[in-house]
Amino acid sequence: MAETDKIPVINAVGLSKVFRDFWNRSKARAVNDIDFQVFPGEVVGLLGPNGSGKSTTVKMLLGLLYPTAGNLTIFGQSPRDVRTKDRIGYLPEESYLYKYLTAEETLDFFAALFDLPAAERRRRIEQLLEMVGLAHARRRTVGEFSKGMQRRIGLAQAMVNDPSLLILDEPTSGLDPLGCREVKDLILLLKKRGKTVLVTSHLLSDVEDICDRVIILYGGKIRATGTLDKLLTLPETSRISMPMLKGEELNRVLGVLRKELKNESFTVDHPRMSLEDFFLQVINRARAESVETAGVVSGGHVAEYLTEGVVETDPKQVLNALLKEEKEPEPPPATAAVEEEKPEVKAEVLEGLTEEEQEEEVRPAVPEPKEDLSEVNQKLKDLL
Repeated sequence: MAETDKIPVINAVGLSKVFRDFWNRSKARAVNDIDFQVFPGEVVGLLGPNGSGKSTTVKMLLGLLYPTAGNLTIFGQSPRDVRTKDRIGYLPEESYLYKYLTAEETLDFFAALFDLPAAERRRRIEQLLEMVGLAHARRRTVGEFSKGMQRRIGLAQAMVNDPSLLILDEPTSGLDPLGCREVKDLILLLKKRGKTVLVTSHLLSDVEDICDRVIILYGGKIRATGTLDKLLTLPETSRISMPMLKGEELNRVLGVLRKELKNESFTVDHPRMSLEDFFLQVINRARAESVETAGVVSGGHVAEYLTEGVVETDPKQVLNALLKEEKEPEPPPATAAVEEEKPEVKAEVLEGLTEEEQEEEVRPAVPEPKEDLSEVNQKLKDLL
């Protein structure tokens, strides 16, 4: 089904929000007549500098603010509908937590708001604490947590109801590179399950890693929107990646480029990994050497209930299946012997075959299913 045929999860038409002063005079037009849609299974980035209207838009999506004008629906319903809120998970920019509750009690409190049974609450809490790397701190009060640890428990809180729409406001704020990678991997996993994710962030590299589309706001208006490929690709230039060339080979390639490009300039350099990839490589090497740390450990496996419905295909299994198909057992020696003797079969023997069998016998050699060859071979044996 084409995207235009899908029912949007978020549908905003002519959405506006004007803040007014005590005398009802217009003070600020935070959102100014914007139209946008977010479809099931999409990861969309809502971007813009401070004061561009991102937070106001998010608050209208959550039903915390009324639009001044326009129409806004989520799952076809008003954002203020309780049934709509039941399907939304939200991570605010600042983690608002009860500092005297432990991590375990915090998640139990939010899970109870969704009327989850006690047994299911315990199961999810256990999996979420393990996922965000705080299982060892389950009985510490969140008031003692660092900002990064509070961010992790906030993410777990946003996921406790297994939401269909997840709204993340600066999800990687305060997290170390390990936590950032885990959050991005989790978002991509949720996308595989058909979940919809709306992300606001000032870290554009993170947005580029996970988002299918972006919406860029400035002055309360949408200034650009589209897929990353469409917005970021530079069609007027080309880039070629190849194995390292030796001096003579490189000179020949450069000679061709100079000839074809004439006076146009070009550069040749070596590709480089991102700083994030290099950082993670160093940390993983330290882990492999069993280096101890007193800091936050990386999260464990993604919570089991969040992976339900995801079908992963192991490339090794696919390759083994293909190799197994290619390595079919060879025909038994008796069959091979009969096939070798076919050219020497006497004419009178062939005359006894039906027309259909004659056509099959004189047909050019094409691989046939093994059961058909066995039938022909048996008939030849009977006639001989």
